[in-house]
Amino acid sequence: MYIIAGLGNPGRQYVGTRHNIGFEVIDALCAKYDIKIKKHKFSADYGEGTIGGEKVVLVKPQTYMNLSGEAVRPLRDWFKIEDDHIIIIYDDISLPTGKIRIREKGSAGGHNGIKNIIYQLGTEVFPRIKIGVGAPEHPDFDMKDYVLGKFSKEEVEILVKAAIRVTDAVEEMIVANPQQAMSKYNG
Repeated sequence: MYIIAGLGNPGRQYVGTRHNIGFEVIDALCAKYDIKIKKHKFSADYGEGTIGGEKVVLVKPQTYMNLSGEAVRPLRDWFKIEDDHIIIIYDDISLPTGKIRIREKGSAGGHNGIKNIIYQLGTEVFPRIKIGVGAPEHPDFDMKDYVLGKFSKEEVEILVKAAIRVTDAVEEMIVANPQQAMSKYNG
C-alpha cells in the first residue's frame, strides 16, 4: 500500500496557484485511475483505490502547506505504511516550469511543506516528485507572492503535460521502483 500526497493549500483562493500543483496532480491521478476523494480524516481529504495493482491512498492535506506533515504522519500511522511507500508531490521553484525531478530521499531544500513532513516523519527518506514552477524573474520579488500567484495560460499548457508525465511516473514508482522512474522521467 502507498500514500501519495500532493501538497497545496485548501480554499478556492489557492486553486491554480504554483503552490497547489501537488493538488492538481492528485486530481489528475484521481481522473486517470477513477479514484474519488471523499473521505476526511487527520486534517486530510483522501480517497482509496488501485494503481498498478497496488492499493493507494491519494491525499490532499488540508493543513495548509507549511504544516503538511501534520496530515501525512497520522495517515501513515493509521494505514501502517512504511516511509518508503509515501510519495510526496510538490512544487519546486528551482526547476524550470514543467520539469519534473524524482528523488528517493533528501533535504527540504527550503520548501516548508517538505520541512514539516521531514520533521513529522522523523526522516528524510521518502520518495518525492518535484514539479518545476520556475522562479520569479526579479530576484527581489516576494517569494510568498510568487508561489501563491496564478499560472499564466502558457504555463498551464506546460503543466498539464507535466501532470500527465507525473501520473505515469507515479505508476512507474509503484510497479517498478523509484530508481527506474528516476532514470525514465528525470531529464
